[in-house]
Amino acid sequence: MLITRTIPETRAAIAHARALGKRIGFVPTMGYLHEGHLKLIDIAKQHSDFVVVSIFVNPTQFGPHEDFAAYPRDFERDRKLCESRGTDLIFAPEVSDMYPERSLITFQIEKLADHLCGARRPGHFNGVVLVVSKLFNIVQPDIAVFGQKDAQQLIIIKRLVQDLNFPVKIISAPTVRESDGLAMSSRNVYLSPEQRTQSTVLYRALQRAKVLIESGERDAQKIIAEMQKLIATASEAKIDYIEIVSVRDLQPIERLDGQILIALAVYFGKARLIDNIVLEVSQHQVREIAALP
Repeated sequence: MLITRTIPETRAAIAHARALGKRIGFVPTMGYLHEGHLKLIDIAKQHSDFVVVSIFVNPTQFGPHEDFAAYPRDFERDRKLCESRGTDLIFAPEVSDMYPERSLITFQIEKLADHLCGARRPGHFNGVVLVVSKLFNIVQPDIAVFGQKDAQQLIIIKRLVQDLNFPVKIISAPTVRESDGLAMSSRNVYLSPEQRTQSTVLYRALQRAKVLIESGERDAQKIIAEMQKLIATASEAKIDYIEIVSVRDLQPIERLDGQILIALAVYFGKARLIDNIVLEVSQHQVREIAALP
């Protein structure tokens, strides 16, 4: 497994792999890897011959009062995990490599960042699409894998690729969960034992919504109210948002129909946890979509 730190050596290593006829797969991460990330690597290996994992905590997607400095980092642990899954190259640049100067070219996202995490973290997705665009230009992958746990990010990246004509296929990966349903996240390490116990309420609330929809409920506000009621039983939980939006444009809907995203963000102490489910809803049928096509 190769480890590169600079953009020129990364490009050279990937150019060599491509010259050998290899198909390039890419998994962008911020490090502190968990089983969810490793599943992304597994999927990338299924669709390519040379897997690149980037490890870079991107400052442009953190707000002024967010946890950039405190975000967990452990490169040696990440290196071992990547190697155990057959990663071919880790690209782990410094901030000064990715942003030698303040970027004068930035992104403005229309509509898709108006709600959910985009509304609570102004500028977050502008920073995400900036760094992903830079990484796509450096790595030039044939395929890139993103997890559906970050559904808003996934949908925005898909649109980025479409609108800017990046020659990369985006593959979405199902959310990976602990045995009790909690979505795996690098931020789960912030949870106290009691908060960890209570955090299972997030997935239970999503499942409660699904059961209501399967029983015929189509009023978004009634479903959200039931989810709020359930989460309120967890004393450590503080709801940031619960929203039901259309997958197509991430705009809130009142009556459920078509592909919908039920998403939430909840604080447990300083840990802000997100989760979601995607459903295909028709008049008489409800189907969960584990990975958006």
